[in-house]
Amino acid sequence: MSAPAVRRVALVTGAARGIGAATTARLVEQGYHVVAFDWCVADGEPRLPYAQATQADLEQVARGANDRVVAVVGDVRDRAALQQAVEVAGRRWGRLDVAVAAAAVILGGQAAWETDPAAVELLWQIDVDGVWNTAASAVPAMLAGPDPSGCRFVAVASAAATHGLFHLAAYNAAKHAVVGIVKGLSADLVGTGTTAAAVSPGSTRTDMLTATAALYGQADVEDFGRSQRIHRLIEPDEIAATIAFCCSLEGGVVNGSLVQADGGFGA
Repeated sequence: MSAPAVRRVALVTGAARGIGAATTARLVEQGYHVVAFDWCVADGEPRLPYAQATQADLEQVARGANDRVVAVVGDVRDRAALQQAVEVAGRRWGRLDVAVAAAAVILGGQAAWETDPAAVELLWQIDVDGVWNTAASAVPAMLAGPDPSGCRFVAVASAAATHGLFHLAAYNAAKHAVVGIVKGLSADLVGTGTTAAAVSPGSTRTDMLTATAALYGQADVEDFGRSQRIHRLIEPDEIAATIAFCCSLEGGVVNGSLVQADGGFGA
């Protein structure tokens, strides 16, 4: 797809690695400017059993983008930090056209009734409140910008948004809520031209998938590919391509919708 005549501007959360990093790169390829946002927890999060992205990861995403990516360190649980990221887009490029809520974590490994309430709380704060905060910060800037009819909000859901996954009940609940946010947001946006959609990846080759394998005691993430009809793992750039379409002007038809980019897992 050729670059748009007007340089569009996007905010991507969870941009330091995985699907967020791939989405940032894809949007840059398509001519966007991007504010790449991630929490970059230097010492990790004690409630999460796997390493988190670092500031070096985030800076690597920005490096080589010909000044088209600005890296911003912040936590999606902090609405003020997200509002500041939106302001960065406005000060630097004068507009915000797209927001991609890709930041998320995964926890689980126990039956629902055995799950630590602290784990449920953390999943809700990041995976649900983080999406809510991203929308609440970005959408007003989109509506106040030069082209609300071309603005797009895209949240990254999961196959867990439509399926009950073993020992991941809290994560299931969080990702179902992400879809609910998108559907409600799309209803509130009727008449503005701005749209909202969710993309549900299947098993994608990311650090989160490695963490999921550990929850199930699996040594090889490739095993997850067997549950998808394409009989392989999905690559982050494949999901990024789907997200990028939803972000595009043409992607306005995907409104209030859940796009299942799961390789046939849910077919």
